[in-house]
Amino acid sequence: MPTVSSSAAPEPAAQPDGWPPVSVVMPVLEEERHLREAVEHVLAQDYPGELELVMALGPSRDRTDAIAAELVGEHPGRVRSVRNPTGTTPAGLNAAVGAARHPVVVRVDGHALFPGDYVRTAVEVLMETGADNVGGIMAAEGVTPFEQAVARAMTSPFGVGNARFHTGGEPGPADTVYLGVFRRAALERVGGYDEAYLRAQDWEMNLRIRRTGGLVWFTPRLRVSYRPRPDLRSLARQYFHYGRWRRTVMRSHQGTASLRYLAPPVAVLGVLAGLAAAPWWRPALALPAGYAALVVGASAVTARGLPPAGQAWLPAVYATMHGAWGVGFLLSPRGLAAGSPEGSR
Repeated sequence: MPTVSSSAAPEPAAQPDGWPPVSVVMPVLEEERHLREAVEHVLAQDYPGELELVMALGPSRDRTDAIAAELVGEHPGRVRSVRNPTGTTPAGLNAAVGAARHPVVVRVDGHALFPGDYVRTAVEVLMETGADNVGGIMAAEGVTPFEQAVARAMTSPFGVGNARFHTGGEPGPADTVYLGVFRRAALERVGGYDEAYLRAQDWEMNLRIRRTGGLVWFTPRLRVSYRPRPDLRSLARQYFHYGRWRRTVMRSHQGTASLRYLAPPVAVLGVLAGLAAAPWWRPALALPAGYAALVVGASAVTARGLPPAGQAWLPAVYATMHGAWGVGFLLSPRGLAAGSPEGSR
């Protein structure tokens, strides 16, 4: 596991203006469409203290690097870049944190859009709670009817369970949060992101933070806009890898299984068992039929406010998310976290 450099950062300390300096770290790979907007949202923060942005640039095949170079030139001293030859998210985060200069580290993705008060609010909560990491809601927002259906499913307990960073809830201790605003000392204590986890690296590192005595804190005051996948194929790929890597975390860290993670593979096995047994025992069709009825019923309840096309997409979106996660979980190989680039995209 790589170790984040400790050369730069003391504990967060109030500067003369009362606010600790902050480093925002952003892993970037093929973000030609969104990078400039994401960077502009970071630089437009109303944070009163010093703020820098460090981009970790993977081997993009589009104009991402050119846009990043333009941004560095337009904002000297505030925006810097480092290389991330592997292109993987955890390696990029470690590289950016290693180059960052400040004791508070804010994670953002190359397509996430911070509201203007995000950093100020996060630092306030970090100091008020004494937490090692604070984060909020992954506010999925779609543009097309399909994306709107995915956004609705990603904020519904039927789609993603009861995780507060998806569905909201009261502030308090949490297993994990979306993105994260960290005390750098906590990142150094646990050695940074484990680069073997090409997915689920946030959840896995937050687990290590908690197991070393740290506090991970959820607050609904933090919301970051998230753009869902644009079609069923890319959505299925996303959730297939979520399921694969979740099982890898559960193998590596005992006691991390939960009903929320086990429900999709159980549903997949039930549907497949019912279909396989139906030619010899017709009542077995109750299993796939029951799941289908559950999806249709949940879609009817949660579709309110969607355009008609979005309502039509919602049952397929739920089934794809559940099915892809479940199949990925069931087919997850034991050597997945051995550093292979498989599943990194």
